[in-house]
Amino acid sequence: MSGEKCAGHAAARLLPWTAEQGKPCYVVGDGTGYVSRLADDIESIQLGMAGDLLGHAGELLADRRVTGAELRYLACRLSESLRDVMRVAESRGARLEAVVAGAGGRQGRG
Repeated sequence: MSGEKCAGHAAARLLPWTAEQGKPCYVVGDGTGYVSRLADDIESIQLGMAGDLLGHAGELLADRRVTGAELRYLACRLSESLRDVMRVAESRGARLEAVVAGAGGRQGRG
């Protein structure tokens, strides 16, 4: 995945981690640097873990013997995972918008 330039300036990329007190972190560049590659790897891991968690959730919810504590734990992990996935989507959506804006607002060719 590469970073995108908009109007001659490198676009800021939302990173898949936060700073202290949950503040967002960004990197500015062309998407080929160490931090961008690390972010790509972490996003890939987060998305993979979300898929695994969904599979586990389906199995757990199908088990009629599941306890309230197990369901609460599952809900907490699903919430964390959804937060990660939303951050990945926000980051990728912003980069996609930068590509479209950088292309003069043209939509993809059919």
